[in-house]
Amino acid sequence: MPASEEILLADANSTAIMPKVSRQTDFQLVRVKSTWCRIKKGELICDPEDAITVSQAKITEMIADGEVSWTIEAPIYFCYKVVETCHLLDPANRTLLFGHLRHQEDLERALKRREAHRRFIVIDKTVDDLYGSLVRKYFEANNVEYKILSLPTGEETKSMDLVLDILQEVQSFGIDRRAEPIIAIGGGACLDIVGLAASLYRRRTPYIRVPTTLLSYVDASVGAKNGVNFLQCKNKLGSYVPPVATFLDRAFIQTIPRQHISNGLGEILKMALMKHRGLLDLLKTHGKFLLDTKFQSHNGLVDHGDAALKTTRIAIEMMLEELAPNLWEDDLNRLVDFGHLISPELEMRALPSLMHGEAVNVDMAFMTYLSYVKGFLNEKEKTHIIQCMISLELPVWHKECTWHLIKKALTERLKHSGGQVRMPLPTGLGTADIFNDISEETLERAYILWSSECMNMS
Repeated sequence: MPASEEILLADANSTAIMPKVSRQTDFQLVRVKSTWCRIKKGELICDPEDAITVSQAKITEMIADGEVSWTIEAPIYFCYKVVETCHLLDPANRTLLFGHLRHQEDLERALKRREAHRRFIVIDKTVDDLYGSLVRKYFEANNVEYKILSLPTGEETKSMDLVLDILQEVQSFGIDRRAEPIIAIGGGACLDIVGLAASLYRRRTPYIRVPTTLLSYVDASVGAKNGVNFLQCKNKLGSYVPPVATFLDRAFIQTIPRQHISNGLGEILKMALMKHRGLLDLLKTHGKFLLDTKFQSHNGLVDHGDAALKTTRIAIEMMLEELAPNLWEDDLNRLVDFGHLISPELEMRALPSLMHGEAVNVDMAFMTYLSYVKGFLNEKEKTHIIQCMISLELPVWHKECTWHLIKKALTERLKHSGGQVRMPLPTGLGTADIFNDISEETLERAYILWSSECMNMS
């Protein structure tokens, strides 16, 4: 049968199974005083003197073949703040208590409140050892009734069991689910776990993120996702519920080990490679300085300016640009997925020896070679990227990242991505595009070249 006849036949069959619509009516929803009702789209609202609210939601009623159906379109709205501050745990700094409030009248109301404010705080055990006394002094100085739950949070403990443990404690403490946000203080795993717990409690309880590692500062803390591992799969259970606010204070970063600084630099490098040549140059020029100083500002060092502030701000701004229009990942063409095609499988396989940002960088190194094999990068650009990774003390190869693992990871991705593996790849220094036509033969050529050149670099 000719191709044109096949198409015509398919169209005819499709028409046959579609119900014949006899009437379609679009309604908008309005609330008059306390009651919601629907009116036909375009109709005038009868009594302009009534207190009326018009919803962005709409209902479409369709009558076809004697049956009626309703289609509901209801936009989901979220507003959250990312606030950069200093001395977050200074009792005189009210950001941790009230920085999430959006309107001046809300702040004034909170300050006039007679009864004590209450907060439930989940803090990573290691962070509690370092900063727990300051956290307790902060809430006591501000007359806050509080409960602190100190837990070991990491990829190994990132599970629904821990989420349920947190929720039991929240239930025992009791919180006003709109006025008393849960506070998470810790690295990315802690923020993910608490975010999921908050999204489940009373179906959505506001929460605040306070990242204490470089990785969480520029990555996990600024988006909407949260989740836990399930059946040895990274972040298999989760939701898209952003915090009401994220509070950033680089002072926390000064107490994390050097390897954790490098780990965070992996995610910063991702944004640089995808869309910001200036950020890439900052990392190349000041990378060792940032590692040595742990991202603390040193205003007296003119040669470096405030490289730490510039680096984190650009990275966060670039991340927010990519996340804000697509918080629920309706569009799977995402530059921020660079380094995240193979790394979830690699990270879970190599636990606990390989950290998240390190696994991401191994993925990015392989993808850099793939770009080179495809002709998107020249030899000089490929070398520049790999050398930058090494200067940031990031691994560019790992023994667990075998050809078998790469194929398995991409096959898993294919299952859950609408039948296409979308690959963000660098097309220059600070530029990128997304491709879905990379053959297995090309992938294998890139793997062989990458292994031969990078095996002895890490």
